[in-house]
Amino acid sequence: MKALITGGAGFIGSHLAEALLARGDRVAVLDNLSTGSMQNIRELKKQGGFEYVIDDVLNQRLLAEMVDDADVVYHLAAAVGVKLVVESPVRTIKTNLEGTQVVLEAAAKKRKKVLLTSTSEVYGKSTRIPFSEDDDLLIGPSNKGRWSYACSKLMDEFLAIAYWKERKLPVVIARLFNTVGPRQTGRYGMVIPSFVRQALTNKPITIYGSGKQQRTFGYVGDVVGALMALMDAKDTQGEIFNIGNEVEISIEDLAKLVKKMTGSRSKLVYIPYDDAYEAGFEDMPRRVPNLTKVKQCIGYQPRTQLAETLQNVIEYERVQLKA
Repeated sequence: MKALITGGAGFIGSHLAEALLARGDRVAVLDNLSTGSMQNIRELKKQGGFEYVIDDVLNQRLLAEMVDDADVVYHLAAAVGVKLVVESPVRTIKTNLEGTQVVLEAAAKKRKKVLLTSTSEVYGKSTRIPFSEDDDLLIGPSNKGRWSYACSKLMDEFLAIAYWKERKLPVVIARLFNTVGPRQTGRYGMVIPSFVRQALTNKPITIYGSGKQQRTFGYVGDVVGALMALMDAKDTQGEIFNIGNEVEISIEDLAKLVKKMTGSRSKLVYIPYDDAYEAGFEDMPRRVPNLTKVKQCIGYQPRTQLAETLQNVIEYERVQLKA
């Protein structure tokens, strides 16, 4: 089996590539390194069955060749992170919409199964907790830039389902809830690597908003295993699945836990959303997945608890700081 991973030099993509190679698959990665890094796939380059191309998913001729040469396609290439989305809404919309359309069109010509990674952001301002895949979605107004990401990924989902219904392209959609682990960067607003690095350097741990907002965090190893199982399963075409962890923690308590686990002298500093992102920025008090569907389909069960996840990230960041 040969898998093509768009965005394969990114945080999740590189872990997915590693897992696929470990089970004996061949892997091709396409990444423009806008948010990915060669460091993420440095060790993979030494393995047989691995190849990579540094180029954009919008290079249709190249993409068509790589899709033709693959058995399945994992489409992870996207604009990611709240900070990037707020600062670069044009790039966010263009990358997500056009990139997905190009991938689906190329895959449809040869009927190659596609797994599209979406996001919990599509649930928007919904207060129906936990979020289920068939829930109504409540997106904020178009003059609030942070919702451009949610809308672009939701349109990706609509387009993928349309290709399934109209052209019988086998496609499965995974809505990810705060995937975390080693190699994730805090550069674009990812909370755990940001907290860990701040704590390890004894700098202020910056909490946006009140810190009372609650989130769940899925370990990248568990999430990648689910992506592979959804791709391998025969009855997932045209379906949407939540993937993540159901255990909640407030961002404030998360910061305190990181501080304790690192033995840090950092102070907790609270920054208003308007100062951190943009005037009128909206955030959700809770975001929790209902995992019933994915558990029933592939037996998914998040195995890595938050403390272990944090310890893995702390160890990774310690090494990076010494490098």
